[in-house]
Amino acid sequence: MFERSRGGENALLIQPHAGGPPAEGVLEEFAELARSAGADVVAMLTARIDKPNPSILIGSGKLDEVKAACEATGADLVLVNHALTPVQERNLEKALQRRVVDRTGLILDIFAQRARSHEGKLQVELAQLRHLATRLVRGWTHLERQRGGAIGLRGPGETQLETDRRLLQKRVEMLQKRLQKVEVQHTQMRRARVRSELPRVALVGYTNAGKSTLFNALTGAEAYAADQLFATLDPTVRRISVSPAASAKADATPPGGGVMLADTVGFVRDLPHALVAAFRSTLSEAREADLLLHVIDASDPLRDERSAQVDAVLHEIGAGGLPQLRVFNKIDRIEGAQPRCDTDGGACGAVWLSARDGLGLDLLREALGERLGLRRVAGLARLPTSAGRLRARLHALGAVRGEQHADDGWLLRIDLPLVEAARLAAQPDGAPLQPLLPATAPKHPVESPA
Repeated sequence: MFERSRGGENALLIQPHAGGPPAEGVLEEFAELARSAGADVVAMLTARIDKPNPSILIGSGKLDEVKAACEATGADLVLVNHALTPVQERNLEKALQRRVVDRTGLILDIFAQRARSHEGKLQVELAQLRHLATRLVRGWTHLERQRGGAIGLRGPGETQLETDRRLLQKRVEMLQKRLQKVEVQHTQMRRARVRSELPRVALVGYTNAGKSTLFNALTGAEAYAADQLFATLDPTVRRISVSPAASAKADATPPGGGVMLADTVGFVRDLPHALVAAFRSTLSEAREADLLLHVIDASDPLRDERSAQVDAVLHEIGAGGLPQLRVFNKIDRIEGAQPRCDTDGGACGAVWLSARDGLGLDLLREALGERLGLRRVAGLARLPTSAGRLRARLHALGAVRGEQHADDGWLLRIDLPLVEAARLAAQPDGAPLQPLLPATAPKHPVESPA
């Protein structure tokens, strides 16, 4: 085996495909992944593969073409947008005399560069070691192989690779124990947030859709955001205030409810299963959320396909059944586009905005309040003496802020969630609350008195 170079920033990309031409945007996305890892893309080749070659994946003729292209462009690194077996990777490196990295290895390298938190670094190292376990080669000769017979020639008793595998396995076991401790700590923190009764919202979406920019715009935080794939790896959680839409007939505007907002790692097509498994604890912020904000690049011509990829990963981590609010970001890149809210069954199902320019953020906050039941109504309600049961329920909910007795009943100053107000107003004695409800209040079936 040749001595692997420590350099390798000039990359030649290989895009395998079956049948017709590669899917639209696949090669461009792979090139962006390479640039995100710090590589300089000098050439890109496609390789039609109807039946994968078990030894080198591509055909011998294409291998000669790749070798000639590497010589012509000076490429010292070959990136393959496909999963390679250890045998295929070693054979390609031997034939090309250059480092060969598959899609999984490339994404792992990007994750290793982006990890900042203790948990993130442990998860990346664990995924890298598991990926490396089947790809150990004899890179140095610090141990001689076992030799038998003569005095003075007996070896250490095990081969170099066996020793490396044993040390690697010990390291994997240690990392797993450390991650278990970190997961226990994070579970306790999540339980504390649950006890605080704050709704949990997680930002999810395809990588580079603008999640971190939106997170910073909503929270005022300074999370790292850049126009590159996987700019954010470690989850960040902040508390934000959601400004509800006050009823037009309310004489006061109550403060918005609190929400815990989490920024998570972006998804990408064909995300390696090893990474999904390694980052399952990190992705628990999405799995345990009350609502997912699915951020979509509105200017991306492949936005529907990439939204489907995100939904597939969400199903894989057990978050496919959670309610979603779609956020179409980057409308500043679409000529004539304006912030708006697309309704779905009377409620807001999608918000169009620009996180970079701060356009449409109020619409998003209002939609969040509506979806999480944080919209409130406040004002004066005149209850007749026959509405004693309604008055008792309002007191039980803690919705009464002031009360005056009148000859014909009570005059109550109330403040309660819109969902609760609509439910009470739908009951037979709830007519005094109906004037306080906005026109778009949720509808509830009329409950018969007990």
